[in-house]
Amino acid sequence: MLIYFLKRLMLMVPTLLGVLTVTFIVIQFVPGGPVEQVLAEARTSQKGGEGSAYKASRDIDKKQIEELKKLYGFDKPAHVRYFEMLANFARFDLGRSFMQNKDVWTLIKEKLPVSISLGLWAFLISYLISIPMGVTKAVREGTTFDTVTTLLVLIGFAIPGFVLGVLLIVLLAGGTFLDWFPLRGLTSDNWAELGWWARITDYFWHLTLPLICLTIGSFATITLLTKNTFVEEIRKQYVLVARAKGLSQRRVLYKHIFRNAMIPLVTGFPAAFVGAFFAGSVLIETLFSLDGLGLLGFEAVVRRDYPVVLGSLYVFTLIGLVVKLVSDLLYSVVDPRVQFGAVSK
Repeated sequence: MLIYFLKRLMLMVPTLLGVLTVTFIVIQFVPGGPVEQVLAEARTSQKGGEGSAYKASRDIDKKQIEELKKLYGFDKPAHVRYFEMLANFARFDLGRSFMQNKDVWTLIKEKLPVSISLGLWAFLISYLISIPMGVTKAVREGTTFDTVTTLLVLIGFAIPGFVLGVLLIVLLAGGTFLDWFPLRGLTSDNWAELGWWARITDYFWHLTLPLICLTIGSFATITLLTKNTFVEEIRKQYVLVARAKGLSQRRVLYKHIFRNAMIPLVTGFPAAFVGAFFAGSVLIETLFSLDGLGLLGFEAVVRRDYPVVLGSLYVFTLIGLVVKLVSDLLYSVVDPRVQFGAVSK
């Protein structure tokens, strides 16, 4: 196990380098970089001026281009910037945003409360509802309950989250019909003045509609995976032997079946938990005016804010690799029969 663990740690380095290298190369060929965007904004502000404004702007452009290239580091060759980036990332120095003039770490930390709120509660709600439902469907396979719940979760899976979000806004958030839920932010403007119970209520009041949109599509995958895993275990020989010994259905289910059936789900917890934080829907955040990591990444790509793009990609990739390793190690803890790196004889 130790050898396997060390090998996986060593493989993280080339994987991380590969992701950063490919992204850096692609960025070099993307038109409309930060220098061009700043100049375009300057030209737009000069429209409507005198006839000599265009000629003056061309002269200004020549000076500005050199200054902006130096400011953003584009006066250096690509390979020099690449190795400087790797050296900085090795020290966890992610640089400063071109457009917002803040450290990338600071920007990520500013957006984390929104992403943690959405990710944590979406993860908990999805699993706390889907796993009991999947177990019940497995026990009652073929019944009306099984058929109806399968139909409902598949309908939820088929509805895009942003479409459901628009519908909920129209129906419940001050659209055409009711005005029951807020449409902006995680908390109200007077949140700091409220008591602790009122703060909790206000917080979940703001989260209700975004969480419905984020979780409705995840029920089908987790529920059906849980059901199929339990059904497969229920049909195995050891379950028949346990029942032949006179054990109750509840004892057979929770003492014998539950542990084996939960292995695929438990080992996927770390990846699902972290993925819920960093894979939030940009459209959902935009619809409900939630400024999270998803919206940060999208805006960085659109505005060619390369330090934010590369810095956030570096952090997310590193976390993803560590989580994958933790998932494998957790698999061996849950199921001792699994021995990673063992040589078969």
